[in-house]
Amino acid sequence: MRLKKGNIHISCEKFPSGVVTCFSTRLGGKSACGIEGMSPDPWKGQPIEIVRENCAELGAAAGFKAEDMYITSQVHGDTIKKVSVEERGTGLFLPVKMDADALITDKPRVALTIRTADCTPILIYDPVRRAIGAAHAGHKGTALDIAGKTVRRICEEYGSKPQDMYAAIGPCISKCCFETDGDVPVAMKEVLGDAAESAVTEKVIPGKGLKYYVDLKAINKMLLERAGINAENIEIAEHCTYCESNLFWSHRKMGKLRGSLAAVIMLI
Repeated sequence: MRLKKGNIHISCEKFPSGVVTCFSTRLGGKSACGIEGMSPDPWKGQPIEIVRENCAELGAAAGFKAEDMYITSQVHGDTIKKVSVEERGTGLFLPVKMDADALITDKPRVALTIRTADCTPILIYDPVRRAIGAAHAGHKGTALDIAGKTVRRICEEYGSKPQDMYAAIGPCISKCCFETDGDVPVAMKEVLGDAAESAVTEKVIPGKGLKYYVDLKAINKMLLERAGINAENIEIAEHCTYCESNLFWSHRKMGKLRGSLAAVIMLI
């Protein structure tokens, strides 16, 4: 799953019909407040009018409307919000009423939206029961198994079966650039057991000492498989947000003066 020439977003390639998917980039959009490029994020200090215009441009390219979007505040936790039709426009036109790091719905024309800038965005689709989910999995959310919990919540709410589901892991910081201390590998092993070791590499860095490089894409894929999604139904974006900060927002590369990427999924 890669960005195609001429596009401003990435769509899932394996998902069956009946759903709109979108992983945004920095391409396109209106810039403001020192943030150069597409940022559909109401929390980054840009005027809300600019954010709405960016959301409208992104939606026109991907197949949804800004008014369809549900954007909420995220806290690196594991709260999952069930979104109704009446809540469309939250974050852009309606006030946010609760924090959540994963969103689910079975209602058409509700564009579930997760914001990231190095963290791992995950989209989930059950074409049988017609249900969707979107999860924000930074290393803290990954350690809380937000991916697996979202799968299980979709099953509980909508009668879905994991073997019917498809999942996509979008652009995020890749193993090559996600340098951590020992606490992150420990947290990954606590959630995944010894299987996490295959996604972690140790290196001694001059001037820094022992560091760890963690593959959040691989770990979240294992968590999705453990939740019951078939491996062949999981696709992963090849991009690294840190390496390709000309195309994607990266908090580690840019600091606070940056926009955010939007991962969007909507039933049609």
